[in-house]
Amino acid sequence: MKSMGVNEIREKFLSFFESKNCLRLGSFPLVPKNDASLLLINSGMAPMKAWFQNPETAPRRRVTTCQKCIRTGDIDNVGKTARHGTFFEMLGNFSFGDYFKKEATAWAWEFFTEVLGIPKERLWISIYEEDDEARDIWINEVGIDPERIVKLGKDDNFWEHGTGPCGPCSEIYYDRGEEYGCDSPTCGVGCDCDRYMEVWNLVFTQFDKDEDGNYTPLPNPNIDTGMGLERLAVVMQGVDNLFEVDTVQDVMKHISKIAGIEYKNNEKNDVSLRVITDHIRSTVMMVSDGVIPSNEGRGYVLRRLLRRAARHGKLLNIDRQFLYEVADTVIDCSKDAYPELEEKRSYIKKIIQKEEERFDATIDNGIVVLNGYIEEAKKNGASSLTGEQAFKLHDTYGFPLDLTIEMAQEKGLSVDIDGFNEAMRTQKETARKAREDGSSWDGDEVYTFDDAEPTEFVGYTTLEADAKVVGIVAEGEGVTDAIGAGQSGFIVTDKTPFYAEMGGQAGDIGAISVNGKLAGTIVNTTKTGDGFYLHEVVIENPVSVGDTVTLSVDKKNRLAIARNHSATHLLHKALKETLGEHVAQAGSLVDSSRLRFDFSHFEAMTTEQIKETEKRVNDAILSALDINVQELPIDEARELGATAQFGEKYGDVVRVVSMGDYSIEFCGGTHLTNTAQCGLFKITSEGGVAAGVRRIEAVTGQGVLDYIASKDELIEKTAVVLKTNLLGEIDKKAQSVMEHSRELEKQIGDFKEKMAAAKVNNIMAGVKHIGDINLLTAQVDGMGVDEMKAMADKVKAEVPNSVAVMGAETDGKITFIAMASKDAVKMGVHCGNIIKEITAIAGGRGGGKPDMAQGGGNDASKIDDALAKVDDIVTGQTA
Repeated sequence: MKSMGVNEIREKFLSFFESKNCLRLGSFPLVPKNDASLLLINSGMAPMKAWFQNPETAPRRRVTTCQKCIRTGDIDNVGKTARHGTFFEMLGNFSFGDYFKKEATAWAWEFFTEVLGIPKERLWISIYEEDDEARDIWINEVGIDPERIVKLGKDDNFWEHGTGPCGPCSEIYYDRGEEYGCDSPTCGVGCDCDRYMEVWNLVFTQFDKDEDGNYTPLPNPNIDTGMGLERLAVVMQGVDNLFEVDTVQDVMKHISKIAGIEYKNNEKNDVSLRVITDHIRSTVMMVSDGVIPSNEGRGYVLRRLLRRAARHGKLLNIDRQFLYEVADTVIDCSKDAYPELEEKRSYIKKIIQKEEERFDATIDNGIVVLNGYIEEAKKNGASSLTGEQAFKLHDTYGFPLDLTIEMAQEKGLSVDIDGFNEAMRTQKETARKAREDGSSWDGDEVYTFDDAEPTEFVGYTTLEADAKVVGIVAEGEGVTDAIGAGQSGFIVTDKTPFYAEMGGQAGDIGAISVNGKLAGTIVNTTKTGDGFYLHEVVIENPVSVGDTVTLSVDKKNRLAIARNHSATHLLHKALKETLGEHVAQAGSLVDSSRLRFDFSHFEAMTTEQIKETEKRVNDAILSALDINVQELPIDEARELGATAQFGEKYGDVVRVVSMGDYSIEFCGGTHLTNTAQCGLFKITSEGGVAAGVRRIEAVTGQGVLDYIASKDELIEKTAVVLKTNLLGEIDKKAQSVMEHSRELEKQIGDFKEKMAAAKVNNIMAGVKHIGDINLLTAQVDGMGVDEMKAMADKVKAEVPNSVAVMGAETDGKITFIAMASKDAVKMGVHCGNIIKEITAIAGGRGGGKPDMAQGGGNDASKIDDALAKVDDIVTGQTA
């Protein structure tokens, strides 16, 4: 058997199944599309669920893939053993109602024995104990010795997940030899030891399970096979575990070089090497597929992996950010199979480095506090850290709970998880109560309109339409048959030209009329989950269910919204050109006054980048690009390069909006017919809204004119203040005024220093002698802290064995300063204690070091009393 690398094995597998008329598809992104049941893709078949359910929607009935997968269920065991990992690649061949058991088994055997050259005597087969059909095929069609076929029960060899499609499995095992065995006389396929390694699982999806537990044969059974690429590489390379296969070893060797250690020399170090190696592989793949570190969902999974890897770097005494460097090796090892890694190399490294920097900013303080808690727990004989302690680490120091648990376990302690959750609940409840506003009418209730069909939207082609009222909701009454003058509520019609609020676009406003007479004003439009358009109205004349009404959209408002919506598409494209292809929409809001666009990016945009983005959008506007809208099959739209919008789900046919050759996106919103109708585009702000997410706000059309007018007004007002009529020289005038202001401030500062020096000379006459101490106390109202310190410094410099204590009321603020020379401190003087006592007399507090301290007070009438007390305090300190 010839040794093969990971990349060679992958290519041989995909090429082999292409020869069997399977369509080779690239790996689907790790972020599931239209599947809320999964946080991250965790198997080869997961992205193809829809094709198993509806084979006619598949691009071909036979498919083969190598799918990137993430599984974090046993993350705590990663590193502790060489068996566990979070990232792996799953080789698979699939049939959507096409070939079945006969072909799947024969091809699997052919690939193993003829393509890879695995010795037949090393291979064993397991089948479901009741699947006689599979046993017969293996024996009579493939030619397997019956002695090498093992029957296993439902727990091992039957795939099902609740109700729905399911079926028996057949697995191929590789015998690694007696040296990997457990020496048990019953050791064989299914044993928990390392000798018989399950390599390939063939799932025969042939039944449909109902809620009563009945299994009905599917008319068109499917094939779903899965084989871990790294596991197969273990077999082909004759190594002990997945951390020793070629590509994974390349990553580990890079880490070892940075840490200056070698693998298998120290078990504690080996644990850290395995953790970092696995987690950086997962991290690179997740970031390349658009996941950004955050505190929830898949973003939290990424953050946890990154921070866990970074902490294990510290355990290896790596005292700098290094994971972003190791990312280069991960990319180099896999870029041929996943070209997007090379395309996004710099983005991937920046995201990782930024997260390392954030972690470094919190980890050191957190570790100090955590170690303190651990010490305290051990001192008190406690077996765990409290939930409150874990929550404080999380809430105050940004220290992840899982890291607290892991580090506590290393010291033999547990963590009170229930207490942590309770503290978290208490915080959320407090925040929720603070947000409550007592509102009872918000339109979020669920309404039922008997015998009515969902509203038909006709607003793409017209702004006015006659319609029949099929439902009414009146404020305070709920669903009713009529709504009268002066009431507010919702009107539902059989059709409407009003666009409902969705996809980030604001709902239309306008008017509703009955028989040519204004019945009310529509102030917003929303849509229920079952397709009814709710026209929010303020009624002037009665409207009843069954009335025929005329709905008229406010044309000016719709056009303003369309300007901002079309400009959002142009902005999305311009950001990709300016910042890179990693930019992806993360949310948007467009109404008649502005647009707001959230996008993935790892740092604040520079002024130059903002200007460049703005220029690109305006260039597209001034190019007068035609805006075309068409409905296309979703696969055809994707082939055109159309970009999907954030958070939207799509059917088989999608609406595609293209702006010349510049921008093409899926979009259900309303748009202009030509980019020139935007007028102009101006970015008004750029900032961060979450880790890895930036936000741009901008205006178009009249909004730009209003923006320019406001800036002109500000410039004119500034010119008046600066007393200049030459607007073109306002910057020079401002610079001149600032230079003059700085010169005056310098002169004032010099004057104050001279005044302070003179005052010091005057008050030095009042020096008191307490033993060998020369004490000076003075009330110097009107002086700031810096001036008081300068005066005290002068006393300390010119008077031996000196102690200077001063108090002042300046601009309503009371300040005390105490300063002592080195010799005075040696004699027992402690300025911190002096300040502590005298500020209490003035109703304040303070403290500091033996040679210098300061504090404040609240009662100016007590400053003199406080200073009078200094004599006694110093006497007591030096006695």
